[in-house]
Order: sequence, then structure tokens, then C-alpha cells
Amino acid sequence: MGQVAVLFRIMPQGVETDLKAVAEALRTRIPVGVTVRGLQVKEIAYGLKSLLVSVVMNDEGGLLPATEEALAHIPGVESVEVMEEGLL
Repeated sequence: MGQVAVLFRIMPQGVETDLKAVAEALRTRIPVGVTVRGLQVKEIAYGLKSLLVSVVMNDEGGLLPATEEALAHIPGVESVEVMEEGLL
């Protein structure tokens, strides 16, 4: 079984959302077997920022959707989008 690298873009509910709190919460909410490799805040427009999260996980069925669902349920998160996905 291989590993997959995935880049998620997390959009906050608004400009007032604390992305540091979202970043801290995501480390406790991701499923077992998923490792966070990087976090980056990216400016979108007019003060709105997104959080780019790079993770590595095993290539097993259901783990990617479970991770996306877990990230979507963090308080302050409006949406989660898979930006890139690739085998390692």
C-alpha cells in the first residue's frame, strides 16, 4: 500500500475567523493515519485568508473523504476543498 499527499484549502466563515485556532483544532480532528506535513495562510482578497493544509495518508479507501469531512466540522470552517492529490 502506498501513500498519498493531499493539499486541502480550508475557507473560514469570515475575515474574523481565527485561523490559528482552526489550525490547532485540525491536528486533533484528523483521522488516525493522517499526518499534517504543512500549514500555510494564504491571502485571498479584502482581508479574507485561507488555510492551506498539506497531509500525507495511506492509500486506503475512505480515508480521504473521512479527512475532508473531519476538517469541514471544525468550528469556523466554511468549506474544505482538495486542491492537489498525488501518490508518493
